[in-house]
Amino acid sequence: MGVASWVVRIPAVREGLALSEGVLGLVLVGISVGALIAMPLSGALIARFGSRPVARAAMLGYAAALMLPPQATSRLLLTLALLVMGAASSFMNVALNTQATAVERRMRRPVMAGLHAMFSVGGLIGAGIGGVIAGAGVDPRWHLAGAGVLIAALSLLVTTALLRPGTDGAMGGPAFAVPTRPLLLLGAVAFCVLVGEGAVADWSAIYLRDIAGAGPGLAAAGFAAFSLMMAAGRFAGDALTVRFGPARLVRASAATAAAGVVLAIAWPTPWAAVAGFGAVGAGLSVVFPSLVAAAGRLPGVNPSMAIATISWIGYTGFLAGPPLIGFAAEAISLRGGIALVGITSLMIVALAGTLSRT
Repeated sequence: MGVASWVVRIPAVREGLALSEGVLGLVLVGISVGALIAMPLSGALIARFGSRPVARAAMLGYAAALMLPPQATSRLLLTLALLVMGAASSFMNVALNTQATAVERRMRRPVMAGLHAMFSVGGLIGAGIGGVIAGAGVDPRWHLAGAGVLIAALSLLVTTALLRPGTDGAMGGPAFAVPTRPLLLLGAVAFCVLVGEGAVADWSAIYLRDIAGAGPGLAAAGFAAFSLMMAAGRFAGDALTVRFGPARLVRASAATAAAGVVLAIAWPTPWAAVAGFGAVGAGLSVVFPSLVAAAGRLPGVNPSMAIATISWIGYTGFLAGPPLIGFAAEAISLRGGIALVGITSLMIVALAGTLSRT
């Protein structure tokens, strides 16, 4: 909900500081830099203090950081505010995923995909409410301050139900360790899946407009279909994991994503491309939650450190995907660039067996 609240106010913050598109793009990198810096540290802190205290502190920190961007009076201050937001988000994600792995162990059934689906629900709620507030002309400082206060209050409430330190399986073990081969293989899969997610987020609308010939409204439908099918796939993911097992499910899902890419580039018409990107969303939906669950089960590795490691490797893929598509589009064509998402999906198919060994 917090992410969506910020995203819908980016245009207002940009206008307030008179930032060009290029400068805004550079400033927004602050979130990514903060996240990448914090991920390795998050695993160490969780191993020392437990996931519940770190989750609570990170959620409150994120709520406070959410209020900062519209207060910024320069591009430097905005960049620093976003860096803090990215770091807090990273601590929060690793801590909550560590909690989720412990809950799965206690319940003895998969729940990870459904929990990740709630991120999509929060995004839809935040975007819906934020759009109404922005449309009403409310100052972004008041909007994000109100969102921050709400998130802080909810954080204090919900974190009381989290597993206490010592019962979440996260404490103990070395703060830092050399990643094992199984962990690196899981990280490689995470890199591949987040290359696809980042690429579709940044390039689907451009592909629909420039290659498929869609109008502005329909061009946005590609990412909408991707997002909706990803949420649906995650809600169904836990039941499918029980029925087919994580390795078979990830293999079949990645193959579905690859087929979606083929549909989008082989028949570059608007609705075929929308359907193709929807299939990519459905196919990739269960992969990262399955990886988080598998990392948390690795023997001899602290769950928080394992989750932080694959998250860090995966996030580099999320950052690398869009520029890789851009370079490929310059060298070949945008259709060739989008084909990279199909290639990384096939790499997931090849590496899916890693999940059966955890």
